[in-house]
Amino acid sequence: MLLRKKSRKSSLGLYRVHSRLGKFVAAAFVIQGLLGKTVLYMGYYTQNATTSQTGVVKTVAGEAKVLIVPGAATLGDKGFSPNPINVKVGDNVTWSNDDTMFHTVTSGTGTSDTNKGKEFDSGLSGPTALTTTGKTFDHKFTTAGEFPYFCQLHPTMVGKVVVS
Repeated sequence: MLLRKKSRKSSLGLYRVHSRLGKFVAAAFVIQGLLGKTVLYMGYYTQNATTSQTGVVKTVAGEAKVLIVPGAATLGDKGFSPNPINVKVGDNVTWSNDDTMFHTVTSGTGTSDTNKGKEFDSGLSGPTALTTTGKTFDHKFTTAGEFPYFCQLHPTMVGKVVVS
């Protein structure tokens, strides 16, 4: 009921504000699709960068971040962002669960891959499991190559780390 109530002082009631927010979110997804970047808080996320409390983006050498985006379970290869991610030998990649669902980051091409989890695996339990929003998992890449990965709980969620 509160969302349908209109303000007497303005023709813009809460329902109208909600509609504008919906349009902004839809526009953000369009921008994400066109630019290949995840739109966050009217800015965008870039690899090899961190954001300070003031909102200034600072590059951190040897570090790369991958987000598990909200709603990732239904987004396939868009569930991880950026995807693919390009790093150098010796770089550390940190995956951060920004979704409300439990996910994993498991090396391999899928559940039937006989080598799944041999390079890296956040696991289904323990301290590295991505069980809640804000949890992170990291892995240092020491050899060059392409490293596919997926979520064991949502196998259509796939990503790739390219190490040069």
